[in-house]
Order: sequence, then C-alpha cells, then structure tokens
Amino acid sequence: MIEKNKERFGRIGFILAAAGSAVGLGNIWKFPYITGENGGGVFVLVYLLTVVLIGMSIFLAEVLIGKKANSDTVSAFEGLATKGGHIWKAAGFTIFIGMLILSFYSVVIGWIFHYIVVALTALPTNMKEAEEAFMTMLQVNWGTQLFYFSLAMFLIAFIISQGVKRGIEKVNLYMMPAMMTILVVMLVYATTMSGFGQSLEFLFSPNFEKFNTSSIIVAVGHAFFTLSIGMAVILTYASSIGEDTNIVKASLSVVALDTIIALVAGIVIFTITFSSGTEPGKGAGLVFITLPALFYEMGTVGSIMAIFFFISLAFAGLTSAISILEPMVMYLENRWDMTKSKATYGSAFVVYLVGILALLANTKDFGAILTIGSKNLFDWFDFLTAAILMPLGGIVIAVFVGYFMDKDMVRDEVEPLMGSTFYNLWMISLRYIVPIAITLVLLNETGIWKI
Repeated sequence: MIEKNKERFGRIGFILAAAGSAVGLGNIWKFPYITGENGGGVFVLVYLLTVVLIGMSIFLAEVLIGKKANSDTVSAFEGLATKGGHIWKAAGFTIFIGMLILSFYSVVIGWIFHYIVVALTALPTNMKEAEEAFMTMLQVNWGTQLFYFSLAMFLIAFIISQGVKRGIEKVNLYMMPAMMTILVVMLVYATTMSGFGQSLEFLFSPNFEKFNTSSIIVAVGHAFFTLSIGMAVILTYASSIGEDTNIVKASLSVVALDTIIALVAGIVIFTITFSSGTEPGKGAGLVFITLPALFYEMGTVGSIMAIFFFISLAFAGLTSAISILEPMVMYLENRWDMTKSKATYGSAFVVYLVGILALLANTKDFGAILTIGSKNLFDWFDFLTAAILMPLGGIVIAVFVGYFMDKDMVRDEVEPLMGSTFYNLWMISLRYIVPIAITLVLLNETGIWKI
C-alpha cells in the first residue's frame, strides 16, 4: 500500500505551484534569445508544437504518476509498476537530478538577490562598469556571493519546512501573481518605448535563414527542459493534488502559463535593449551586465524597473527552487521516517555544501582546483543535468507510463478527460515520439551525434 499524503494542494494552488516550478530563470532570458537566434516566429511555432507533442505528453504522464501514487518518487515507481517494481525503484535517481541542479541554481538566485540591492543603491553607469562589477562579484568577491547564496538556501529550506499548505502553496499564491503582475506592468510600459516593434519582429517574424535542423533540436530540448519534467518535481507536487483535480486541464494551464510568461519576458527584455540601440546579449551577460547598464540610462523610470525586474527574477527563481528540493524531502519523510524539519534542513545542507563548491569554481582563488577538463564544477553540473540526466528522466517517465503502468488504470484516469482520439495520440507520443525525440536531443547535446 502506498502511503497517502495528508496535505493537499487546492486546484489553483497546484497550478500556481507547478507553474512556479516550470517558470524559472531560463524562461526569462534563455527562451527569448534562442527564439531570435533560431528563426523568430517559425521557431516559436515549432516550439509550441514540441511543447504539445513532447513536453505536454511527459508533463501529463508525470502528473498522472504522482496523482495515482500519492507518495514519494521511489514508492510511486515501485508501487505502480505492473512488473519489476524493485527495478523501477532505481527511477528514484531523478530526485538527485534536482539536488544537483539546486546546488548551482541557488547560487544564481544569490546573484539576483545581490542585484536587487544594486538596483536599490547604485546601478552601473555604463556597459564596461557593469561588466567589471559582475566579473568582480563572480571571480573575486566570493564572500558576497556566499552571503546571498546562504540567504537563498535558508529561504528555500524554511519555506519547504512549513509544509504544502502553509509553505509551498502559500508562497506560490503570492509570488506567482506578483511576478506576473510585474511583467505585465513592464510590458505595458514597453509598448511606449521605441524598440517595442523591433522586439516583436525579433521574436516573432519568421526568419527561415536562421532556422535549420538544429533549430528543431533546440526547440525540442527547450520545450522539455522548461517544464521542469524528468526530475521528480511535477510528480511530487501531483502527489498532493485532490482526487477531483482534472489533470489534463491543470497540465494545459501550467504549460500555457509557462509559455506566455516566457514570451512576455522576451518582449520586455528586448524592447529595452533595442530602445537603447544595443544588440541582445545572452544568458548572464544579458541579465547581469547589459540590462543594469540600460536601466541606468533610462533614469528614474529605469531604476524603478530594475528593482521590480530583479524582484520578479527572484520570485521566479525561488518558486522553482522550492519545487526542486521537495522531492528529496518527501522521500526522506516517507522512506526514512524523518520529520519534515529534519528532512528539509538535512537535504538543504547537503545541497548547500555542494553549492559552495559550484560557487567557488567560478572564482580566481579556487577555480583552477575545481576545474575538470574544459569545464569547472559549476559548468559541469549545468551540463550533466541539462544534457544528460534530465533527458534520461524524461525517457523514464514516458516509458513507464507507456509500457509499465496498468493500462486500464491509465485509460480510466485520462481518456474521459481528453477523449479516445487524443488519448491514443498521447499514448503514441509517450511510446514512440518522446523516446526518439529526447534521444536525439541527448545525442545532439552531448556531441555524440550532431544533427
């Protein structure tokens, strides 16, 4: 018998919590950039198709596992497998994917906390000053990084220790609407700026010269990674939803919110960059170097926008981070009979120790000894989770639901919610399309077979 959780998400609470997990830092700067880089509107179309055919398929499968199991990840696979339950316990490796991700993800949240303070005090006056400030923080002032990283980890652990209703759901009920409100206000203001039209063109106008076969692989990969699937997060959240929750509608709502927020953030960010006559940057360079300098150039309005922008980033980061740690906490509670507090702070402390290594890997003082081959530990953690472990987790989810869960159980739960035609298409996606597509992504990302 699989143990039942006592605390339950409300319907809106689950949608906001799952969306909070899916909407992370990558949505707000990575998605806009790769859209412009891979053909604009045509890439968005392909991305949306891959979200439906691949991302949505796995997301719904993971929600189904969680809802039917009502327990931790290991118990879910073990208890729901029609055969080989003891072997499927190994699928619990997905819990550790999240732990590894959180070790460096929370370091980045620490950077954002630091930049909230920068926005409140003194923004860099030009691009050179902004770059020097960021690189100094990253490579020299590791004490500053450590302080904000420690603050981030404490907040994450504290929120989770309060439980599903008072902690995770309550935080998401406030942070997600607040983040969306900030982005909408910034979007409204962006419509008055000179670069608004150029931003729309950059993101949505089809550019077939930039679109190629590798763009399809990029779309598949990002559709997969942006939804927080394959690392036990959605499964764990779904284990706490009510029995009457329509998992198809809930999944569609989360996917829609995730995509809309990414698009809105892209419009806002590139409106600011184009209005200032600046070419779009990438990743950390865009968020922590280019934008702070551009906010300064905008005067008082820019200073206010900077504060709210980094606060929205912090909300996006925290809502994702608390979801990443929760699977390990639930596992320790259910399988090791730990208290909520001991499971939370114990697992958070392990992540904290690993995170310190990731943090120090970028510094001049310790970078050399924390570098293996061509990458330091921070970059290795990022590469291993994104290019290898999460795709494997996605394949595990698809194969398990497609072949190893009770077929009648799956059909009875899902088919009435979507109809027989879409149900059959979903099963085809899980059994054939998803494993093949993710395998191609994995091979492409690791360089084994470049497409």
